[in-house]
Amino acid sequence: MFIDDEILLEVGFDAAQAGLAKLTSGDTLASASQDAYSEGVSDLIRVGPLGAVPGTSKLVEVRFRNLVRRDACAGLAVRWEATGPGGGLFPALDADITVMPVGDQSTLLRLAGSYRPPFGALGVAIDAAILHRVATATIRTFLSRIAAAVAHPPASAA
Repeated sequence: MFIDDEILLEVGFDAAQAGLAKLTSGDTLASASQDAYSEGVSDLIRVGPLGAVPGTSKLVEVRFRNLVRRDACAGLAVRWEATGPGGGLFPALDADITVMPVGDQSTLLRLAGSYRPPFGALGVAIDAAILHRVATATIRTFLSRIAAAVAHPPASAA
């Protein structure tokens, strides 16, 4: 299943590029992932037919490659997956997070990727009924947290 979202940042491309690079050096990207994932799991449990599932994973691991800069964009390759008990019940996400200039003081932040629902054909049917909406909301939360960190990076410790 393909998934994407984008947010317009009111910062220039150079600042957005620097902010995105800074995400890889600290725990901001992992923290944004964990927050968005936890929120998504909570939403899934609320809409799921079985209610709270004992042993459901609430941990997420995020891995990424170093920032790649090209002429008109910069981006990170990201793999986001559930870990711990029940982690295999959730799809892994492979995505690119990119920034592209839109004007002198505006930059487009975009996440585009794909995930494969677990459980084969049954997972595809469940994704169509419920999971894709949860995935879309989770990605929106994740991207919003990244946008805030890119547009307003925390001050470095002196």
